[in-house]
Amino acid sequence: MNNAEFLAQGTLYPDVIESRSAHGGPSAMIKSHHNVGGLPEELGFELIEPLKELFKDEVRALGRELGLPDILLNRKPFPGPGLAVRIIGEVTEADLDVLRRADRIVKEEIATYDHFEDVWQSFAVLLPVKSVGVMGDERTYANVVALRIVTSLDGMTADWMKLPYDLLSRMSSRIINEVKGVNRVVYDISSKPPSTIEWE
Repeated sequence: MNNAEFLAQGTLYPDVIESRSAHGGPSAMIKSHHNVGGLPEELGFELIEPLKELFKDEVRALGRELGLPDILLNRKPFPGPGLAVRIIGEVTEADLDVLRRADRIVKEEIATYDHFEDVWQSFAVLLPVKSVGVMGDERTYANVVALRIVTSLDGMTADWMKLPYDLLSRMSSRIINEVKGVNRVVYDISSKPPSTIEWE
């Protein structure tokens, strides 16, 4: 649109904190993929970020006050750049296809979890390594997928979900059997901090 006067962004306070110093101080930029700080100084339109000083739990409380439905309020965060930030290293169409199929299985299986409402984010990550495996009588040399499933209140801190073993087992078995090119699944048991929720 050539005549746009405004750009509205859903920037939240954690985005600001992790993408640049919130108040001009010395804090480091943690996330390179957030939408904060990447715009040119001369926009040609007005930038509107009405939520940029609120944490996610505060945004959800505001949404409840406004009467928004639970299906919107309880959606899991998804990175603006999409699945590309969940591929470590070069992003190719083939790798995106592998990750898309693995991620779909994670979403399907985690939706069956009795405490699904406690899950902050759940996704697959395609690692830049291959490992030896055996399928049938054949030796395989294929991709490794990491599962990242965390609980959090506001996204500033997070803990890995202590999922039932049978749920983790189903995710692993389905990914290895249904996603061609994957022969190993690992579970990320890192908290934030020191790790971040997303891998990139």
